[in-house]
Amino acid sequence: MRVAMISMHTSPLEQPGIGDAGGMNVYVRNVASHLASHGVEVDVFTRATRASQGEVVEVEPGFRVINCVAGPFEGLAKESLPTQLTAFTGSVIAFVRAEAARRSDVPETACTRTGAGIYDLIHTHYWLSGQVGWLLRDLWGVPLVHTAHTWAAVKNLGLADGDTPEPESRRICEQQIIDNADRIIVNTDEESAAITAAYDADPERLAIVAPGVDIERFTPGSDRATERARRELGIPLRAKVIAFIGRLQMLKGPHILLRAAAEVIRRHPGQNIRVVICGGPSGTGLERPDELHDLAAELGVTGYVRFLSPRPPEELVTVYQAADIIAVPSYNESFGLVALEAQASGTPVVAARVGGLPLTVTEGESGLLVDGHDPSVWAEALEKLVIDDDVRIAMGAAAPAHAAVYSWDVTVERMQAVYDRALGDGAAESSDRVPHGVPLH
Repeated sequence: MRVAMISMHTSPLEQPGIGDAGGMNVYVRNVASHLASHGVEVDVFTRATRASQGEVVEVEPGFRVINCVAGPFEGLAKESLPTQLTAFTGSVIAFVRAEAARRSDVPETACTRTGAGIYDLIHTHYWLSGQVGWLLRDLWGVPLVHTAHTWAAVKNLGLADGDTPEPESRRICEQQIIDNADRIIVNTDEESAAITAAYDADPERLAIVAPGVDIERFTPGSDRATERARRELGIPLRAKVIAFIGRLQMLKGPHILLRAAAEVIRRHPGQNIRVVICGGPSGTGLERPDELHDLAAELGVTGYVRFLSPRPPEELVTVYQAADIIAVPSYNESFGLVALEAQASGTPVVAARVGGLPLTVTEGESGLLVDGHDPSVWAEALEKLVIDDDVRIAMGAAAPAHAAVYSWDVTVERMQAVYDRALGDGAAESSDRVPHGVPLH
């Protein structure tokens, strides 16, 4: 099987935690890698952002990243990317047309203007890619599978203070994708119910496939490993460490953690509490990149807070192991990969009861769930685990077993089953749906 995977707005090779790179990048890279290990050839098409990237990056056998030129390499905000959908689609078609001409295993008749015959299926990620995939699906006559990661209508129901609502134009584009994709992959039952209500999605075309976690990389650390991690990060060995890992924007709620932690620090000065915030500005956070530093100063806790730059997965495990608690105060989270990685690393989680987090975190066993985003309520939840060492340690010990239920191998096995169903009943229907004004020959 050959799959054209489209991730227009961000590359799976980008560092998560910087700009628009986050959980979706982790998801796409791991899915593509594990599909390749299962014998599926995957090309991930993304927008080129640097001249030095090269057009084709061979990540591993069966998994390539194709950097497509669409607009300037730098200085193009995510909000402006819709203006480059045509350029990006044209770049994809040009590459695939040339690929069809090069490959000896593609019938000569397939070497058309569109490059039809190269791929068996298209899998798109995020709404921008979904719009591209919708066109390519009809040009190539193959099924379209879409994973949204976030939905405008769902995000707008749980905005953080100061966040900008997603535009109606995005919601309309998502509705078009819902109406035209052969399969929609969602993370949880809750996401399935939410988009059925918000977009009138057909339940028959929805497939629930939970993301996974790299349980070989994210593992519990020994006491010695924790000490070494804290030394490397400049954290006192005897401190109680509460960490946040993710993009620094209002939607992810790092300001909620800071306010709550400041309250716990005031109540318990003898507990030697430290806060670690690991990530880079993103979204609304780009407008005020020093906002969290200023908030820490305003709260009088600058000396208790350590800000770390984003780290690749092989280094990020050190942050998880150095922490006593991982806080996930997001306003919207389709699944919660950070919460899963934390538990795999043996660290309990305090998370908002939103999106997929109630599934990701087993309340009372591997962590705590908090209703709402009131800093005083969050302070009470954090306080419970900071003060009660026995409960916190027991949750940390139980957490890896919960995370082990989710693996990328299980994820891709279920995803392949979705692909097979789409190929079985969607290809013929897809080939009949030709948009007006787009020639096939």
